[in-house]
Amino acid sequence: MEKKNLDWANLGFGYMTTEYRYVSNYKNGKWDDGAIVTDSDITLNECAAVFQYAQTIFEGLKAYTTENGEIVCFRPDLNAQRMKDSSERIEMPVFPEERFIDAVEQVVKANAAWVPPFGSGATLYIRPYMMGTNSVIGVKPAEEYQFRIFVTPVGPYFKGGAKPLTIRVSDFDRAAPHGTGHIKAGLNYAMSLHPIVDAHKKGYDENMYLDPASRSFVEETGGANFIFITKDGKFVTPKSDSILPSITRRSLMVVAEKYLGLTVEHRQVKFSELDDFAECGLCGTAAVISPVGKIDDHGREICFPSGMEEMGPVTKKLYDTLTGIQMGEIEGPEGWVHKIM
Repeated sequence: MEKKNLDWANLGFGYMTTEYRYVSNYKNGKWDDGAIVTDSDITLNECAAVFQYAQTIFEGLKAYTTENGEIVCFRPDLNAQRMKDSSERIEMPVFPEERFIDAVEQVVKANAAWVPPFGSGATLYIRPYMMGTNSVIGVKPAEEYQFRIFVTPVGPYFKGGAKPLTIRVSDFDRAAPHGTGHIKAGLNYAMSLHPIVDAHKKGYDENMYLDPASRSFVEETGGANFIFITKDGKFVTPKSDSILPSITRRSLMVVAEKYLGLTVEHRQVKFSELDDFAECGLCGTAAVISPVGKIDDHGREICFPSGMEEMGPVTKKLYDTLTGIQMGEIEGPEGWVHKIM
């Protein structure tokens, strides 16, 4: 299929309307058959549960064009499982996991011309989401829901590509962004908007959130998990019940151990340890891996010696290996790369 005539190499991380999206409605205790539609607009009553009580959840994954021209996505079964967990946590009906994957396949196939070509540095971002749609004025779950997926071609999440980020230690309450548990929900991310806008105004790329109880352990940023490389080459990533279970971070743990032979430690990370790490990065579906050069702790700079000017060597190997698996250049573990067409 002929690709759209876009400047793929210079895309930002923004929304671009594509022709098709997937929609399925839940009513009277069951989901309808779902369909690919062309209308990008949604009409809801002013009292819909999504507006009154933010009863909405979402996921994020990507489709890629591989070296041999196939269109694939990365571990969609884990996105389906995480959306199931989010649904149960926020009292929404579960959209069946097998239907989730089928819906992803349908919407990507319908928008195949929008999947960026191999080697462009761009990807097709896939956004499944669900919301309460009927009118609810008392505090209770909705009775009707809509599950949708749209797609949009995107470039790097952070401006500057592999240029290391500068992060500040946040003073804001750890209610943002995932303090209510392992879910991706609109309310959770809305709580992180003020801290990130404030950080950007002051010249920082992101916030580092610490645990709310003692403010002594590293948790995550507003949109990504942390990974660290020790000076003796160990891969370390924070463990906490309130951190979003990142699919990218879980995949990197396997890549680090099985492909690069690194010792992997998934544990609580003391904030006081940061001075002892050689490299730091943020990882997630949107970010993939973005290097962190320094962290500002209220005027005291914590600098990572292997990542101040460019992505550190171990972080670069992790990035190259993971993206190589995603793009079909490196053989990944069974089931990681899901062929769509």
